[in-house]
Amino acid sequence: MTVAILMGSPNDMDKMRPAEETLARFGIATDVRVLSAHRNPDKVTALASTAREEGYVAFICGAGMAAHLAGVVAAHTTLPVVGVPLSGGAINGVDALYSTVQMPKGIPVATVAIDGSMNAALLVVAMLAVNDAALASQLAEFREEMANR
Repeated sequence: MTVAILMGSPNDMDKMRPAEETLARFGIATDVRVLSAHRNPDKVTALASTAREEGYVAFICGAGMAAHLAGVVAAHTTLPVVGVPLSGGAINGVDALYSTVQMPKGIPVATVAIDGSMNAALLVVAMLAVNDAALASQLAEFREEMANR
């Protein structure tokens, strides 16, 4: 069970690291890659189209500005895709938010807040916990810890 964490640029690593750290806390393996929907479209589609057979369970995709990465991935897989709009550019992530949230009918991308990669990971954990009682218990404990801070 592996979650692919993709980002469009190496500069996005600091913003996407919370997703990797959060999934690790729950014992979920990650495959972190820099792949751009614009610069590496063939690699993106190859990964997305074979992901289920390769043992992946979900994608978390972070991208800024035009933010097409999550949509391209979602177009090539039936696995859950969570988009993380990233800050930067002329309007500090609002463009990425609009790009990520406005997917065409039939190709859904769950979208979290700008730079919200931790929440993207927690959403994936919640999805996986639907059929995993131990993971659901871990998530409940995590939320209780958050409430007591």
